Amino acid sequence: MQIRGSGPRPLPNSRISAVMFAMFASMASLYVAGRLWQDAQSRVYLIKELDRRTGQGQSAISVDETLKLVDCRQQHKKLAALEMELVVARNKGFVGQYSSETNGTNFSRKRLLVVIGIATGFERKKQRDAVRKSWLATGAAMKKLELEKGVVARFVIGRSANRGDSADREIDNENWKTNDFIILDNHVEASEEQPKKTKLFLAHAAEAWDAEFYAKINDDVYVNIDALGTMLAAHLDKPRAYIGCMKSGEVFSDKSQKWFEPEWWKFGDGKSYFRHASGEMFVVSRALAKFISINRAILRTYAHDDVSVGSWMIGLNVQHINEGKLCCSSWSSGAVCAAV
Repeated sequence: MQIRGSGPRPLPNSRISAVMFAMFASMASLYVAGRLWQDAQSRVYLIKELDRRTGQGQSAISVDETLKLVDCRQQHKKLAALEMELVVARNKGFVGQYSSETNGTNFSRKRLLVVIGIATGFERKKQRDAVRKSWLATGAAMKKLELEKGVVARFVIGRSANRGDSADREIDNENWKTNDFIILDNHVEASEEQPKKTKLFLAHAAEAWDAEFYAKINDDVYVNIDALGTMLAAHLDKPRAYIGCMKSGEVFSDKSQKWFEPEWWKFGDGKSYFRHASGEMFVVSRALAKFISINRAILRTYAHDDVSVGSWMIGLNVQHINEGKLCCSSWSSGAVCAAV
């Protein structure tokens, strides 16, 4: 009979429960340790393989191997989160069940390596066809490139000032056949509007695709996809990377000059641009593309798209990476791009 005011007697199986919890915690620890060891071994192998191949002067590891590095990093984040949950569980005296979603991040979804926007115009069909015949996969091969390589590439174009005219219809018909366009419906296609077009592409791409990097190129540039993948793999640990063939260059105040800059007076007495990546091809990391997407309404554009992008990087904690392989004017061994 229980005495009033006294606490309940300990259950006879309480010691057994404590032993069971301790045993489960030990088993979970061994499991996590094993997973971490396997992950560490895989990462060490991939890093050594990358160092070995690049040290021997080989042009690239494949995009498949590059994506293994991406997967490794995502797996490392998952296991780190598992370790943290295990510590909390131990403090509570038991081991909980780990969810594939931690802090709102779904680790089961594979992130793309890069989204490439190819700036083109209404009268540039011959250049687009040349790109399709050289490096840009089409049809089923395009889907395979996206699914297996993690590379998305699309031509980027706006709309005609005379909305719905023959120029618009021709692009719509071409896209119906090839399905390889990003058509910016709210942008009027014009040479002087190229900076705004580049901004809208980066904003659209960051919203439409989850990728490690976003690249802009011209439609007269040849791209070596495997070499691009290798180069980007070397910068996966840089969350705010701005990559390209860096230059400065003269600011032209004379309206008769081809590269006239209406805002020339903002660049001081020296009339030299700040450091920026050449417009033939440049790459920004996911965080920077997201920044552009969020702030597109207030980001100032200048006469040239590459200068405009460079201006957005000033004042941010961005790593400017001068990558000679993105100097597309000349072709060399291991180069990523070349003007054609």
